[in-house]
Amino acid sequence: MNKELIIRSSSDFVDFALLKDGKLIELHKEEEKSNFQVGDIFIAKIRKPVAGLNAAFVNVGFEKDAFLHYHDLGPNLASQLKFIKLVSAGKIKDFSLKNFQFEKEIDKNGTITDVISANQSVLVQVVKEPISTKGPRLSAELSLAGRFIVLVPFSDRVSISQKIEDKKEKERLKRLVQSVKPKGFGVIVRTVAEGKSTVELEKDLQNLLSRWNAMCKKLPTAHHPSKILGELNRASSILRDVFNDTFSGIQIDDEELYHQTKDYLQEIAPSKQSIVKFYQSKDTPIFEKYNIERQIKTSFGKTVSMSKGAYLIIEHTEALHVIDVNSGNRSNKATNQEDTAMEVNMIAAAEIARQLRLRDMGGIIVVDFIDMSNPENRKVLFDFLREEMSDDKAKHKILPPSKFGLVQITRQRVRPEVIIKTREEDPNNENGEIEAPILIIDKIASDLERVLKTHKNVVLNVHPFVAAYLSKGFPSLRSKWFFEHKKWVKIIPRDAYTYLEYHFYDKKGNVINE
Repeated sequence: MNKELIIRSSSDFVDFALLKDGKLIELHKEEEKSNFQVGDIFIAKIRKPVAGLNAAFVNVGFEKDAFLHYHDLGPNLASQLKFIKLVSAGKIKDFSLKNFQFEKEIDKNGTITDVISANQSVLVQVVKEPISTKGPRLSAELSLAGRFIVLVPFSDRVSISQKIEDKKEKERLKRLVQSVKPKGFGVIVRTVAEGKSTVELEKDLQNLLSRWNAMCKKLPTAHHPSKILGELNRASSILRDVFNDTFSGIQIDDEELYHQTKDYLQEIAPSKQSIVKFYQSKDTPIFEKYNIERQIKTSFGKTVSMSKGAYLIIEHTEALHVIDVNSGNRSNKATNQEDTAMEVNMIAAAEIARQLRLRDMGGIIVVDFIDMSNPENRKVLFDFLREEMSDDKAKHKILPPSKFGLVQITRQRVRPEVIIKTREEDPNNENGEIEAPILIIDKIASDLERVLKTHKNVVLNVHPFVAAYLSKGFPSLRSKWFFEHKKWVKIIPRDAYTYLEYHFYDKKGNVINE
């Protein structure tokens, strides 16, 4: 398994495409004007506590007030408020917390009006970016994420990632962290820390403490509201969270970003620094070179094609997302309906896991798999879906398939969903829209695979533009079909056809029903 990160930069935004064995699995966009990323820390003032919601609205400079619930205040809110007051007044110069006297923890079942009031200064962190009509969601329980550990101020707790299953390794990491952890700070050990040495973890800890100190130095002169600690740039934060030994390349078309990324990789994985490359070709844009534009066009529509003629229909409502699995009009060697359903469902499960990450879909997702009567098959499907989603960094929960074949998934939503319009203006109709023309090539290839199983000689009639696309170049798509199916397809351009119209004919001139 090889992973590649392809980064495209423009004057207004930066696009990040994560590929797994050449297939697009994540797509992120960082806009210049984006001021509210997950992880950003603000000094802000409470605008209004609302007892009925047990929450407060906070002015962080966004057009809509941010939301801070009581359960997101953290047990040591009183200590944080006292610290802010003393630092802002210049009474604390040492930000290490080793000599700081902690206050009593707040009642976990208390009410918001008991602990904070209007116009009170508070340090808050963005845990969910502004989505739709809602402002950012905040937490007053701060955390600074590093490569191997997460530093939690005003806490003494040490916890280890549940994904580390080896008990001895868990104990080793706990002992190690407790020996280097400064007083007044809690530590969460991340999954990637498994097997790492004391030196590596201590270096990560010192980097995080430096960021904490730099943030605290800004407090006495900071305006309200203002960002006092920004998340790393998106390239560095993606590398911090997903980088591992399976990465084979990082391609960047912006020189400044190339040097930033190389410097960051020098810190977290010096041996892998050489995989960062500066993409300088002016002839072919970087996303075209790595076939990303085509994958975007074919992956973000309402209908998503899969192998063997199967496809997904993805619908969005205000309350949830619905995904319907369809087998398509395909021939199959399976001996019965159950085997066919199982085969299509397994293909769909892999694609659904990819789609959830790619579109960053969150909330409730209901998947209508093809019905299977065998309980054992339903279990195999459930286990396979869980395995396919195991790489997903977003918190999620999957329920086993119901008797109706429905699978319910909840997935954490912290950023707006990635929505890309794939339909384009219809050249045959002033007011109409069509699917992206590139999709027609995939449809023709899928139908051709099925038609060639029952017909030796096939003639394809298409619009002249599509005919030229299929026939020109070396190797042409038609040549690739020949190598794959060992049958030559005759292509006839038809001026009378609309842009995306096509039909297959047999050698006698009879239309073949696709």
